[in-house]
Amino acid sequence: MALMKVKFDLKKRVKLAQGLWLLYWFAVMAGVLVFSMGLFFKIELRKRSEMMDNNESHFVPNLLILMGVLACVVNAIGGKICYDSLDMAKFAKWKSMMKPFLMTCFIFNMLLFLTALLCFSLRLALQFTLAEGLRNSMKFYKDTDTPGRCFMKKTLDTMQIEFRCCGNDNYRDWFEIQWVSNRYLDFSAKEVKDRINSNVDGQYLMDGVPFSCCNPSSPRPCIQYQVTNNTAHYSYDHHTEELNIWKRGCRDAMLSYYGGLMNTIGVLVLLVTILEVGVMVGLQYVNTSLSTLVNPEDPESESEGWLLEKSVKETFTDIMEKMKTMGKGNQVQEGGEVQAVATVS
Repeated sequence: MALMKVKFDLKKRVKLAQGLWLLYWFAVMAGVLVFSMGLFFKIELRKRSEMMDNNESHFVPNLLILMGVLACVVNAIGGKICYDSLDMAKFAKWKSMMKPFLMTCFIFNMLLFLTALLCFSLRLALQFTLAEGLRNSMKFYKDTDTPGRCFMKKTLDTMQIEFRCCGNDNYRDWFEIQWVSNRYLDFSAKEVKDRINSNVDGQYLMDGVPFSCCNPSSPRPCIQYQVTNNTAHYSYDHHTEELNIWKRGCRDAMLSYYGGLMNTIGVLVLLVTILEVGVMVGLQYVNTSLSTLVNPEDPESESEGWLLEKSVKETFTDIMEKMKTMGKGNQVQEGGEVQAVATVS
């Protein structure tokens, strides 16, 4: 028994085709939106690609771009089919292609749904990528004279100012690395010698942070050096007083930004998926209603349309049987080839 059977006359078929034609062009615009979101997110990632440990994070924006292009193509074809369905002579050329096209639409919608799920799950991958990438980037902050790394100081400073953050997990991460270039250190000074000799790696470590960690909203001039030395500053206690540098780590700040962006994109892709499923169902009704005309030579005759020709259980059973038949056919063909080779040998 057909699932969700509906009776159609000429007026209903025309209204359905016209409505679907309009919805398909909305779906084309939705495809442009998905493409644009993927392109925007890819650009946002590339802006800070130096602070990410790998390129795996670009998989989702690349997938969004691909799905956007496919959505435009699939929906443009769907719109053309709906337009031609108003004329039986024009629709005749599509009849043999309807089942393959509807199957393509179904697979496309499944991929679109998986893309939305990937958008929501990207946050976890970004968390590890940013953690390692930021840690390595901070080590290169001082290399302003090294080719290939000279831009890292500007990139990190811009990022810390833009995201109002400091360090990887927090501002204390800067205490554990040398972020001042040797070019600007006076190695004859006792303080410099003592700091370098005080750690096994021979680095110039101090309880200070770059200027980009300073909070411009603080009424007090920025204390970026000797941050933990209370005696070095008047009326200051770093344990109790609100520091005038950003306390939030940049990994958390960037993760919040990219995570929020991906959640928004994921919701929009889900809405596009719902639209795509809707137009696919509508096209199935157009196809079945035109294929079951009481009098094919009379376009005004009544017909029936349905979502599935059989019940869900029967449809699933038929699909499984077809897959088994195809599998057996491949085995027989392989067996024949092996036997033929043996005979020749």
